[in-house]
Amino acid sequence: MSNRDNNSINIKAVIFDLDGTLTDTEKYYQIAWPKALEHFGYKVEPWMPLQLRSLGRPFAPRQFKEWFGEDFDYQTVREYRKGIVKEMMGESGIPLKPGAKEILTWLRENGYLTALATANNYGRAERLLKEIGLFDSFDKIICANMVALGKPAPDIYAFACKELGLDPSETFAVEDSPNGVTSAYGAGCNVIMVPDLTEPDEELSKKLYARVDCLMDIVKLLEA
Repeated sequence: MSNRDNNSINIKAVIFDLDGTLTDTEKYYQIAWPKALEHFGYKVEPWMPLQLRSLGRPFAPRQFKEWFGEDFDYQTVREYRKGIVKEMMGESGIPLKPGAKEILTWLRENGYLTALATANNYGRAERLLKEIGLFDSFDKIICANMVALGKPAPDIYAFACKELGLDPSETFAVEDSPNGVTSAYGAGCNVIMVPDLTEPDEELSKKLYARVDCLMDIVKLLEA
């Protein structure tokens, strides 16, 4: 579905989220957060991990305090969760979403700029991208530690557009989660959602330029 006429915009760049969008890794976090929380004695409701997708600072620590109290030690639990995710990735690898390499190659070959806007810090993003062979696929790599506020605040997408030298209206932002969509929409980007674990609800759909089934569907939007 598409909410706007593609003929009215001039897309020059595509900005991608990483976890759940280019890599099929969000599922690891959905397992790891409950394990980490239960390890420290917290009772986890099934819907909680879904709300954490792409949730950046300072929003994530605040969310946990709302759920579990002001004495919640976010950094300690997060470090334990990071260890679980690292172990899982070591065992299962870092799977790519269908079309991830293909869409990045197509964009480069057809003259579009590409950027990454991820909730990871730069060191981790660099390691992951090099491991999956995508590090050289981006003109700009923008990470959470480069901006004041993480997703769902618009900072990371606004900064990505600034680094690309483009107005947000000249970009597609590709996301899989509500927090990511809200961030890109707030920055003024044309947001494409490729759902991973959940479909957009009616309210979120209003923020979308389009909802597509897979990454290569972006080609159709650019060629329309």
